[in-house]
Amino acid sequence: MSVWKLVKLKFGRSPAHFGEVGIGLEETSDHVRSDSLFSAWVSAYARLFGKDAVEELLHKFPTDKQPQLISPLRISSTFIYRQENERTIYYLPRPLKFPINYPQRTEKELEFFKTYKKLNYLPLEVWQRWYQGEGFINTDAEELIAETKGKSQEHLRQAGTFDYKKAFEIDQSPKIAVDRITRATNLYHTGFVQFQWEQNGNGIQSLSGLYFLLQFSPEGEKLADNLKAALHLLGEEGLGGERSSGAGRFQAEWLELPENWQKIVKFSAGTHHTLMSLFWEPSFPNDFLNNASYEIQERGGWIAENQVRRKMVRMFSEGSVFPTPPQGKLVDVTPRDFKKHCIYRSGISLSLPIQA
Repeated sequence: MSVWKLVKLKFGRSPAHFGEVGIGLEETSDHVRSDSLFSAWVSAYARLFGKDAVEELLHKFPTDKQPQLISPLRISSTFIYRQENERTIYYLPRPLKFPINYPQRTEKELEFFKTYKKLNYLPLEVWQRWYQGEGFINTDAEELIAETKGKSQEHLRQAGTFDYKKAFEIDQSPKIAVDRITRATNLYHTGFVQFQWEQNGNGIQSLSGLYFLLQFSPEGEKLADNLKAALHLLGEEGLGGERSSGAGRFQAEWLELPENWQKIVKFSAGTHHTLMSLFWEPSFPNDFLNNASYEIQERGGWIAENQVRRKMVRMFSEGSVFPTPPQGKLVDVTPRDFKKHCIYRSGISLSLPIQA
């Protein structure tokens, strides 16, 4: 039986820079995808426990050469959480299928669709009702119409549906690059995301940050202590780019899965599964994509130790919906002339059951 955990990443006053393929230094994402989190975490694991230990860890995961293995660990991408008084609002990616009872092709739907399609992330409470509960109701349509007109005050508003961007601010900081040979200078800007925080009698308190889900297999749960230690090291070093400037440092809070999340992961009436992570398979049955809704994300980047570009790979993105639970594998993205060790990206999926 799987064991689930929820991990909060509390950045406090530390800004972060989360790059994406095709995004320059001037821009930053507001979260980290599962493959980048996995790579950073495994790198910290290697620095803490050594080369042999990390190779032993990676050999436990399925690849196209070892497809029969059962993944000991599945992680979601990171998503925003936000503290509001005594409650925590967790945002989840909106599945790429309409909610249960969604009114398609009606005059009323045209009035609120512009607002609806901007809701890339939903509060846990709304996500559960739309995709595991009674679904979309008339008052949802009315409130979306009201929100389009700037007048929404009902339960979607109260659940935090329209407040996603209140959890963080994105700004640009000027930087100077100095040519090593000519000493010529060049001005550029780097984007940083700053999560909400406040200072009180107990020090710095994070009012928002990132969280991710962990799903251990029974065998994988034995890795928990070492993974905790590696995550602590990663928090001290920083996650994302611009770490030499102190960016991306966090404190990790490792939690048992809260009761409201327990109901979601144990939902037994699901007809489909929606991705909470990226997902990659070298091949799958011809009917796997029947009745699926998905988007593709290109993933690339550089090897930090010597600035060699990794192989590009295309993965299914978060929110994609499939009729059967996707599994996924590690994909070898080692550059052709790189011989030091293998480089992997995680395409191992973590998904949640929904009705669709």
